[in-house]
Amino acid sequence: MAEKIRIIGVPMDLGASRRGVDMGPSALRVAGLQSRMKQLGRQVEDIGNIPVRQPEEQHYGEKNAKYLEEISETCKGVAEIVRKTLDEEVFPLVLGGDHSITWPSATAVARHHGFGRIGMIHFDAHADTADEVEGNLASHGTPMRRLIESGAVLGRNFVQVGLRGYWPGETEFGSRLAAKPFGFITTRLRCPHRRAG
Repeated sequence: MAEKIRIIGVPMDLGASRRGVDMGPSALRVAGLQSRMKQLGRQVEDIGNIPVRQPEEQHYGEKNAKYLEEISETCKGVAEIVRKTLDEEVFPLVLGGDHSITWPSATAVARHHGFGRIGMIHFDAHADTADEVEGNLASHGTPMRRLIESGAVLGRNFVQVGLRGYWPGETEFGSRLAAKPFGFITTRLRCPHRRAG
């Protein structure tokens, strides 16, 4: 792991169907993320949040392409700052925000290290492999599909942990990935303290 870590906040919830995930970067900072990483002997730089347009200030857009321009603009900014961070030999730690930021973040890492040469461990309740959500190919429910289809992350280098079910349309894609040559691993976790019944 790199000795230097750059925290990059992306407080975006434009790609999600529910509000609130934009508070993720702030919550992690309040919880002491930077000081904990310094305790591990890392040099940490927090560059704050990249600009993200707020839904209340935007036109909703077409029903089948909600906030498409704003999401695209933010994703381009995320990819660029992750690329610059890697070029400086600093580890980018991107704090979100909804999962739409995963596609540009991981793609920038793949461009730096080589497409198909990186892996991903994805902790989530959903696979995020839908083809589109509300007409948007870059929504919170699509980034893992985009990464695998583009070759940025090969299916065999992709692990999903904690799934409780598939989003409509994801089952077909997941079945296709589970077949050779894509093959990816999915596991479900059970809480050992949860009561049965």
